[in-house]
Amino acid sequence: MPQGQPSVVPEDGLTTRQRRNRPLVVVHTGIGKGKSTAAFGLALRAWNQGWPIGVFQFVKSAKWKVGEENALKVLGASGEGGSVDWHKMGEGWSWVQRDAQLDNEEKAREGWEQVKRDLAAETYKLYVLDEFAYPMHWGWVDTDEVVAVLRDRPGTQHVVITGRNAPEKLVDFADLVTDMSKVKHPMDAGQKGQRGIEW
Repeated sequence: MPQGQPSVVPEDGLTTRQRRNRPLVVVHTGIGKGKSTAAFGLALRAWNQGWPIGVFQFVKSAKWKVGEENALKVLGASGEGGSVDWHKMGEGWSWVQRDAQLDNEEKAREGWEQVKRDLAAETYKLYVLDEFAYPMHWGWVDTDEVVAVLRDRPGTQHVVITGRNAPEKLVDFADLVTDMSKVKHPMDAGQKGQRGIEW
């Protein structure tokens, strides 16, 4: 295992092991492709460690079958790694106008309430809150409440949040933030998404 050296060692009273194993809040944001893909890559690592994983897919269509869902469900049922539960909260696409997504508001709130219950019960070791930045950005879910719940979550639960326009308060609070920037995309040349690449 690589042995990286942190550039700063805080005076927080924790041992190196305690600091190394503390639970993280991770945010993947920005306009580039790959935010959810990176989060599901983390889920694969968590599965390999035997961690129970909860995926909460906000905003994207509940009818849309993403490749990662099938793969992680098969892995979760294999009995070789961690378990995987997949929850779909949305009805429409994340990149359409807000007016077309008003039906999602209630489902997003219900989804957040379920995440809160699971955090309190320590149901999972890794939570992937896919596209959850959108409900906060649109004001459907209160960012201050999200930060408070995540700050006070019990145990050693890791949380990954994806989506464009992650609120500044969430970014400031998170332990690891990656902003996916776009350099080029096939859609810029008129090419639609394709099987095996986008889903």
